[in-house]
Amino acid sequence: MNAPAKSAAKRRLLLASDRSDASSELASILKAVGEVSTVTTEQIPERPSRDLSGLVVDINLRSPDSVQRVRNKLRGDAYHSMPRLFVLADALHHGTMQAWALGATDTISRPLQPDAILQRIRAAFPDTATYDATDRGKTLNRGVEAAHAVLAKMFDKLPLGVPLSFDDVIAAENKILKAIKHSSLREWLTTVGCHHVGSYRHCLFVTGFAVAFAQHLGMREDDQRRLTRAALLHDVGKAFIPAALLDKPGKLTDAEMDEVRQHPRRGYDALAEQGGFPPEMLDVILHHHEFLDGSGYPNNLSSNQISDIVRVTTIVDIYAALVEKRAYRMPFTHSRAFTMMEGMGGKLDQQLLQAFRPVALGSF
Repeated sequence: MNAPAKSAAKRRLLLASDRSDASSELASILKAVGEVSTVTTEQIPERPSRDLSGLVVDINLRSPDSVQRVRNKLRGDAYHSMPRLFVLADALHHGTMQAWALGATDTISRPLQPDAILQRIRAAFPDTATYDATDRGKTLNRGVEAAHAVLAKMFDKLPLGVPLSFDDVIAAENKILKAIKHSSLREWLTTVGCHHVGSYRHCLFVTGFAVAFAQHLGMREDDQRRLTRAALLHDVGKAFIPAALLDKPGKLTDAEMDEVRQHPRRGYDALAEQGGFPPEMLDVILHHHEFLDGSGYPNNLSSNQISDIVRVTTIVDIYAALVEKRAYRMPFTHSRAFTMMEGMGGKLDQQLLQAFRPVALGSF
């Protein structure tokens, strides 16, 4: 007699709650996609078990005691590489800022909508037993690793005189395009958000948004590749700016701001002198901070002087910056970030921005 088929292993989730009902409604929803262990904030282990897929935190963010207990448990490195989903009482910006300050990698808001929550959970928390063994999981990991390898050469080697070749970028672009096409933008951003910080994370976020936008627009494959390369290298000039300046927690002085604003020119000069990089990549590197009304830098370009590939990169660059946590501020919610960009009016291509809306807001 054959042994019964073994059921597929599910995610293992830890639900930390300070609610009197132990977040029973949320726990019942989560059980549809994984095994759920519910603990109080005091019972959050100092170190999570290796087979844990992720942490869900459902606490009163206005309770100093609960907030402090969660902060104490998450401030170290033990949970750093693990997705951390915080549940908000509502979608107000204050709660989102508090959650990100405590270490959230993603948030959901009440009232709870089971279908939406399950979709977010499946994307945010990979199935530990099967996810990385699937072609989808492997493809995602290979894409992020390939992009990271290019950035490592860009930020760590290029300032030392070690050249970055166009072949390095070509080798990575196939894996990046496949990763986002065969998984999702959300999974890309979650993976990047858990494992990367600072300029690396920003470039990876911009690349993810750019690829997803290109695929949403139905760009030809050659154009998708051009945009992928340009987005990945758009901030190459920051390799020549002191890290302490890029990560400064307070407001930059005028002199410091002037130095940071040199990064497009420095990146362009470095790769142009090296040779071998296509004109549209150099265009993006030099001009991604230009605005249609002529108020950008370094050349105060305006209107038709700014190419389509630069317009697209500028939109995803600004959006990624707004939704990321920075040394000097908490991230803005996705809806708030998009509204802020709409408020920029004639600085941006508003028609392109509206085309970006489903990519920016559709998966969050």
